[in-house]
Amino acid sequence: MSRFNQRRGEVAERVAERRRREEAAPRLSERVPKLESLRFEVQEQRAGAAIPESTHVRRIPVPHAAALFEFPCLDSFCKDGGHDLTQTILRQLEARNPKFEAEDACRGQTGNAVCQRVLRVVAHATYLP
Repeated sequence: MSRFNQRRGEVAERVAERRRREEAAPRLSERVPKLESLRFEVQEQRAGAAIPESTHVRRIPVPHAAALFEFPCLDSFCKDGGHDLTQTILRQLEARNPKFEAEDACRGQTGNAVCQRVLRVVAHATYLP
């Protein structure tokens, strides 16, 4: 099997595993029933500097979303990396905080070194009365 096909197979396996975790997770609307809307401003950093191509806004479809907040590492050389902010974000949402921030260092490897990327999320939430 070529290196390209092996890598593509690994990616497909990670996507399938993530889909299984999302399907098994409780729905966000069940965990935080008064949550009306949720939006993330997401940015990856390396050595304290923002990586411009990693900055984006992610709107969460509250009625259908899983209560699972995992983000992949965007470094294409990172193996087994990513960011799980599920518990941090759920605690903030359950406390009905309208704006909060969360950070997480990637737990993957790039070559023989630990990945140096850090994910920063600024969340904006609205709640029903």
